[in-house]
Amino acid sequence: MYSVKKSRFLKYIIPALVVFSFMLAAVTVSAQERLSISVNTANVRSGPGTEHAMLWRMEKYTPLKVVARQGEWIFFEDFEKTRGWMHRDLVSSTETIITTGATCNIRTSPGTDHEIRFQAESGVPFKVLERRGPWIHIEHADGDKGWIHESLVW
Repeated sequence: MYSVKKSRFLKYIIPALVVFSFMLAAVTVSAQERLSISVNTANVRSGPGTEHAMLWRMEKYTPLKVVARQGEWIFFEDFEKTRGWMHRDLVSSTETIITTGATCNIRTSPGTDHEIRFQAESGVPFKVLERRGPWIHIEHADGDKGWIHESLVW
């Protein structure tokens, strides 16, 4: 009788737990943490430590999607799906966006009927100040402010 119960456990419960584990992993991946660069410029490294090569630099307010953590280091992905390592002291939880359109109009108020204050090329990071529907009030590290439509950012 014990072997029949064990057989049912192995036949039904174990596969159910495996499926549940995959579902939980999918939810975790879809709700990945986002951080942003909190210093004027930050070095991106090839591995978790200053002994690893510096690959490139990122500017203040650049948003990052956390892929993994290792001690004091964060493995991240940016809006172009490029990956690298960053020390945790160089990032914060400040909400930021980065422009993805070829040329993005930054307006004086939310809406296309408002004047264009300035334009930004793809890859310019901004801090989020406020949201109104699909419009985002943003500020660049140099202090310039305006409104951008959410369809133009990551």
